Amino acid sequence: MNALALRHAAGVLAARRIWGLMYRHLALYRRSWPRVLELLYWPVLQMTVWGFVTAYLAGLQNDVASVAAGVLLGGVLLWEVAVRSQMGFAISFLEEIWSRNLGHVFVSPLRPMELVAALVAMGAIRMFAGVIPAVILAFALYGFGLWTIGPVLVPFFAALMMMGWAVALGVTALILRHGAGAEPLAWSVLFGLTPFAAVFYPVAVLPGWLQPVALAIPAAHVFEGMRAALLDGAVAWGHLGAAFGLNVVWLAAMGWLFLRQFESARVRGALLNIGE
Repeated sequence: MNALALRHAAGVLAARRIWGLMYRHLALYRRSWPRVLELLYWPVLQMTVWGFVTAYLAGLQNDVASVAAGVLLGGVLLWEVAVRSQMGFAISFLEEIWSRNLGHVFVSPLRPMELVAALVAMGAIRMFAGVIPAVILAFALYGFGLWTIGPVLVPFFAALMMMGWAVALGVTALILRHGAGAEPLAWSVLFGLTPFAAVFYPVAVLPGWLQPVALAIPAAHVFEGMRAALLDGAVAWGHLGAAFGLNVVWLAAMGWLFLRQFESARVRGALLNIGE
């Protein structure tokens, strides 16, 4: 009983530490409308630009063009889930560096995985704050409801969020290792993966030698599944399973890399001067 009580108390303390770090970031948004605007700006802008393209396609007297318009807009909105999850995680970490707070945070009993848990939660909050208005606007302006994909939309969201977190872990590991020189990766890595993630076209369109590369990316399986759901009304269970399986591998590999670089930074004393 005593051991159980100790484990419960440790869990409560860990949850309080995670919430404390989350609250530190949430408090930044309370009186800063530019920060709130930044959360909404890029998802809404992307959806608006691509939405007009899809509206043009849908207006053509061609059934294929109308279907392609829905697939294109669905790809734009779902890709934002991965991008915003990754950037929300990475930018929350960078804000600790920019404020010279990372070393101070780890003077407290906070553990590295508790930091990761807080950053994951902030990534999710930032993602929903940016993507949900874009989804609503897509329906209001273009009559496209992302929910028409069906209940499989929920695992699609989950798989893309997991991929975003995995990429963010890798980016933060590189920042711990290389400092300010690696910070631009927080904005650019997922955009570099876009051509291979099959966001707007099937994997089969890629050259044969690139297709295995694309199929090693969890998002490619999500978007193959999205097209199956929109075009055929079917759930591509194989692609869905592959997306989650790859996400487990990506998260394990990037989590190991992050913990290794974090320990190295702690030994070097880099947590106090990283980013300088």
